Amino acid sequence: MTDAPAAPSRPPTTSSRSAIVTGASRGIGHGVALALAARGWSLTLVARDGDRLAATVDEARGAGAVAVRAVAVDLAEPEASSTVLETHATAFGAVDAMVLAAGVGSAAPLAGYPPRRFDKQFALNTRAPFLLVSQGMALLRAAAEARPAHGAKVVALASMGGVYAEPGLSVYGASKAALVALCRGLNAEESGSGITATALAPGYVDTDMSAWVHDTVPPESMIPVADVVTTVLALLDLSPRSVVSEIVLSRAGTTGYTA
Repeated sequence: MTDAPAAPSRPPTTSSRSAIVTGASRGIGHGVALALAARGWSLTLVARDGDRLAATVDEARGAGAVAVRAVAVDLAEPEASSTVLETHATAFGAVDAMVLAAGVGSAAPLAGYPPRRFDKQFALNTRAPFLLVSQGMALLRAAAEARPAHGAKVVALASMGGVYAEPGLSVYGASKAALVALCRGLNAEESGSGITATALAPGYVDTDMSAWVHDTVPPESMIPVADVVTTVLALLDLSPRSVVSEIVLSRAGTTGYTA
């Protein structure tokens, strides 16, 4: 595995704040990408589907993004994170925010659960965010130093299943629980230098990924993508003196302890 590039000593190459958004071609990642574009951010957008990603790039440019780079990769692959970081560093020099929305889920009981499905979920849901943050730390530090009033932010899409147990989602929940712990650890290590992280743990959000439960949880009862996007934007607006390690977004009409 190649090491991610160190941040250059010069300030970021654009006057706008820059972000890496994974899972940018659909759902929450797509919503965040367009919202940041409308605010005039520079963006590196990441998704596996190249055609969908190209369409999102066009939308982001039309919405007002200062500059956009696209990286069509499967983040579950070992070298993918390095490719993303190298692309972003070359274009923008630092990263003010990582919004890590790429993820995969697989519902099945623990008994007889296929190890390959376990590995896929941890590779994308946990290992890829770890690599982006760990290898991209120099880029985060460069942004925090260049813009101390804003600091640098990591927002990772976890899940309510990573906070409260959900039958059939034990492996998915475990991969997301690890993501919550990763954000807590990042805050313990780096928040004093202006880098903060938040794990968002929503119940079912009205995206393609939640279509499999429409028979029991109708889409009109799910959390709107726009609400998650609003939460992300609010976190990015916080000063680096405030630390929010995790936020649970529950659906109205539930006990708050179930997706």
